[in-house]
Amino acid sequence: MAPTVEEVPSVFDTILVLDFGSQYSHLITRRLREFNIYAEMLPCTQKIKDLTWKPKGVILSGGPYSVYAADAPHVDPAVFDLNVPIMGICYGMQELAWLNGKKVGRGEKREYGPATLNVLDQSCPLFENVDHSIVWMSHGDKLHGLPAGFKTIATSDNSPFCAIAHESKEIYGIQFHPEVTHSKKGKILLRNFAVSICKAAQNWTMENFIDTEINRIRQLVGPTAEVIGAVSGGVDSTVAAKLMKEAIGDRFHAIMVDNGVLRLNEAENVKQFLGEGLGINLSVIDAADEFLTKLKGVTDPEKKRKIIGNTFIHVFEREAENIKPKSGEEIEFLLQGTLYPDVIESISFKGPSQTIKTHHNVGGLLENMKLKLIEPLRELFKDEVRHLGELLGIPHDLVWRHPFPGPGIAIRVLGEVTREQVAIARKADHIYIEEIRKAGLYNKISQAFACLLPVKSVGVMGDQRTYEQVIALRAIETTDFMTADWFPFEHDFLKKVASRIVNEVDGVARVTYDITSKPPATVEWE
Repeated sequence: MAPTVEEVPSVFDTILVLDFGSQYSHLITRRLREFNIYAEMLPCTQKIKDLTWKPKGVILSGGPYSVYAADAPHVDPAVFDLNVPIMGICYGMQELAWLNGKKVGRGEKREYGPATLNVLDQSCPLFENVDHSIVWMSHGDKLHGLPAGFKTIATSDNSPFCAIAHESKEIYGIQFHPEVTHSKKGKILLRNFAVSICKAAQNWTMENFIDTEINRIRQLVGPTAEVIGAVSGGVDSTVAAKLMKEAIGDRFHAIMVDNGVLRLNEAENVKQFLGEGLGINLSVIDAADEFLTKLKGVTDPEKKRKIIGNTFIHVFEREAENIKPKSGEEIEFLLQGTLYPDVIESISFKGPSQTIKTHHNVGGLLENMKLKLIEPLRELFKDEVRHLGELLGIPHDLVWRHPFPGPGIAIRVLGEVTREQVAIARKADHIYIEEIRKAGLYNKISQAFACLLPVKSVGVMGDQRTYEQVIALRAIETTDFMTADWFPFEHDFLKKVASRIVNEVDGVARVTYDITSKPPATVEWE
């Protein structure tokens, strides 16, 4: 029997990353996948007995806590009974020490930033081809002695126990963060742990994933059942839809819901390139009135997301009842294009992590939903999805289209969502993207959009005073959408875009550009 989504680690050799809440935790997973090694991140509170698969190795991430604090999170002791290699990073190293002698406390001074690694044991497989190099520190606590059964394998000026190793077991601890780019040879160290020490096979490729996922879908759905699918025209839902079509053909029914908060001419465009271009069985449903009525008077972004998520499910369930499968059976399954970053940001772990915001795909669903979810991209990062799309033969322009959030322009109109506000934001966004394409910058930018702010500003047009709204432009560069930097436009470009928006979009008096990175900001404003 083919594995379910949760059992993907039973197909590919997997490194388990236990998250203690570090802002860098997701990067550990991402770096390992760059070596074609599947890695999955779970909360540090994960009970090992509940796993349905055995990892090839375990990494304990960093975290914001002190291991000696009364409310500090701790790993399930059963992790050490797995008899697989374990590596603790920063807090994870201190956790190893705490469990083996409790020799952890405040440092004389905090250590944030670069440090020089002094490798003492060149024979240690963890440090093969690493040697002395610059590493990135981010800690206030430190080891004040060696934990029982361990030896020192590296030091730094401020950390006499910068790296430790168990004398008889494959258990390692490092005080620095190899997952960040500031650690010059950090990726090599992570590869050493996963490949040389854990012996993980480097078989995580999108070519292998396609075959595995298609087989899984066919086994899950069966030979006669039919699937209804949510598509938006974005790369995620497009790739998911194409994968589903490859798996079950015309038994997949894609539905595009015009929720009234889409991009300009989006419904027409999606019908053309998904239905006509990719041959996907597609229906377009106009539910704009339904969505906008439910959003009336709502200003809280989380409520917007919940309303839109719930309404989507109602629309799909209603539409599913109108589809008459050839088998005579009712529609059982709903396809969604949920990605791994959506899952990571939407789960609140006990203690170490916080929910940043609920994603439409994973946090806005009804508890009593009738349809069963199929999320074939749930384990993938954005760049993996794009690679998958190219392998599936989806046109380049579609694969590299900028992401568009499930709640659409509803979370780009800050404050109450009305038809008039949506129209302003939609037109401003269209002008902005149009100019980005003209300038040849579209493929250099990961995501760009315009927001309509809930404030008014004084302006002057034709010698008359105006008092109208403000548009904020956003453009970011990123590889995984977990961290991002703002895109450095030339001044003349921003000047041209601002001029067009103010002159062509009624109701706008001022345009600003958002130069905040993620973190501390998120990509979207809401």
